[in-house]
Amino acid sequence: MIAPSSIDQVFETARVEEVIGDFVQLKKAGSNFKGLSPFSDERTPSFMVSPVKQIWKDFSSGKGGNVVTFLMEHEHFTYPEAIKYLAKKYNIEIEETEQTNEQKEAANERESLYLVSEFANDYFQKILHKTDQGRSIGLSYFKERGFSDETIKKFNLGYALNEWQAFTDEALKKGYHIDFLEKTGLTIVKDDKRFDRFKGRVIFPIKSMSGRVLGFGGRILVKDNKAAKYLNSPESDIYHKSKVLYGIFHAKQSIAKEDNCFLVEGYTDVIQFHQKGIKNVVSSSGTALTPEQIRLINRLTKNITVLFDGDAAGMRASLRGIDLILEQGMNVKVCSFPAGEDPDSFAKQNSFEELSLFLEEHAKDFIQFKASVLYEDSKNDPIKKADTVRDIVNSISKIPDRIKKEIYLRECARIMDISEAVLFSTLAQINKKEYQEENKKYKAEQKAFEVIKHSQPIGKVDVQYVLERKIIEILLLYGNKAEDFEDLILKENDKGELVLEPVIHHAKVFEKVYLDLQDDEMEFTNEKFKSLYYTIIDALNQNADFELKTFINSVDKEMAIEITSILMDDERYNLDNWQRMNIYPKEKRHTISQLVSETILNLRCFLIDKKVKEFQIETEQDKSNSNKNILEEVKDYSSLKMLLSRKLNRVL
Repeated sequence: MIAPSSIDQVFETARVEEVIGDFVQLKKAGSNFKGLSPFSDERTPSFMVSPVKQIWKDFSSGKGGNVVTFLMEHEHFTYPEAIKYLAKKYNIEIEETEQTNEQKEAANERESLYLVSEFANDYFQKILHKTDQGRSIGLSYFKERGFSDETIKKFNLGYALNEWQAFTDEALKKGYHIDFLEKTGLTIVKDDKRFDRFKGRVIFPIKSMSGRVLGFGGRILVKDNKAAKYLNSPESDIYHKSKVLYGIFHAKQSIAKEDNCFLVEGYTDVIQFHQKGIKNVVSSSGTALTPEQIRLINRLTKNITVLFDGDAAGMRASLRGIDLILEQGMNVKVCSFPAGEDPDSFAKQNSFEELSLFLEEHAKDFIQFKASVLYEDSKNDPIKKADTVRDIVNSISKIPDRIKKEIYLRECARIMDISEAVLFSTLAQINKKEYQEENKKYKAEQKAFEVIKHSQPIGKVDVQYVLERKIIEILLLYGNKAEDFEDLILKENDKGELVLEPVIHHAKVFEKVYLDLQDDEMEFTNEKFKSLYYTIIDALNQNADFELKTFINSVDKEMAIEITSILMDDERYNLDNWQRMNIYPKEKRHTISQLVSETILNLRCFLIDKKVKEFQIETEQDKSNSNKNILEEVKDYSSLKMLLSRKLNRVL
């Protein structure tokens, strides 16, 4: 168990915008930050982070909470793991009591897979640095590749002994269960025999964006026609190769900072670039590029530069991945290296300045690159040239942005020396269905601007729900603040008329709200708000130094999500760049006391209306009596509502 003092220190130190900024590209939006949702596939930002409130809200998925909640949702951490991650990030020493055997057994299977992977990561590194075989074979290989000791340690490179079950025996000896060794793929189990999957290979740990070990890649160092040169961990509950990019953990901050991501093919390409000083580089780990991998980059930047080996065959094979990148609305550049060179070898032979200059000068827009590669094979053959043009237009058709499509078509026409009209016609043929859908959408958008009558009545707003929600928001934001309130006392004047007499009263906001609701015997009708209301009142009553961040951290997950939704609801309008369209939303200028008083008065008016309607129904149901008493009550309530409405400057 982690000591409460350590947890408090983590919450006091951690900044939600800094932590989330490691996973999502955030842009300033007023006093907040916005970005693309890391929980859904979207192209318009719906993810908001509030540094002031130290909370976040994802309007596309409905998720929200504090910094720990984000790590639990995004990285699937347990609560203790999220605390430990933040402690490591901010160099906070954790006080922890040792777990009992029962607590260890209670850890779920997913966490067990992570623990086994972490153990394997440490084990392979130890074998590389501490054994004769590791140093003479594994470490020598890495040194030959030009990797420094610092780089080897930074990427946790390791080595597996060339023995059938050396790792498995050590893991079992340390108490790790064979089921989890098999499920991570570290151990192959056949009948009663067990084998180390990565026997005799140098090891490249594959990490998540947060740095958790998900799986491994291993390269064999001896010639063996029966064994694959590179071998990856199999799919498991924690490792899905189509959703992982090698090097993303070390590259994420640099990608966001440089607003560009270099995409290469192999592990050593990533490491060599990183060692040279170009850190915004990731690899698809030898697998075909997938939409999930592209979306992972999309969270950090809109710009990808694909780096190809010098051989033409490899370039043509890799061109297919460009269409996937374009489909995601990304900006793509392509850079190829001289014949016989790959990113690893080229980076090794050149300085940081030379490598940077080469990338800058040789990175071409995808259409220029694709045209130059394909044109060489087709320039003397009209049929092949037609196929090449169609291939390029097909790539352009993948781009979701219509303006970009047109610009690229004009560029293609210039490069391939063909009329724009023909290309637009070809595009229309390729994307006929898409154009029909776009046309329907366009007409629907135009129709939305027409003045039409609604065929069905618009649904009514639940006024009480809105007002109860506003009271919760007021308590959360201002509950502990002391204000001067103008209380209204109902009195009869000399003429026997009901009047509201103002009296100034100094109190804390939560006291004012609580007493007013009690005096009027007003109860929350929404069960969530009711539970939340009493929890907040209790916290404010017991803690003179009530802090919103601390309170959110103390409640359960469901309540924290509800609080986040309430507090961040107004921020959803900051997601739109209104100023760009010369629209300037009016800012709230209420004083706190005015906001509290008006909200309570509005609730009173609503409940009076509700009561009057109940009386009307009662009168209609009981027509035998004169119901003088009821009519008198209706009259009194109507008079009271008239007075309250005047106070609210509202015309009845």
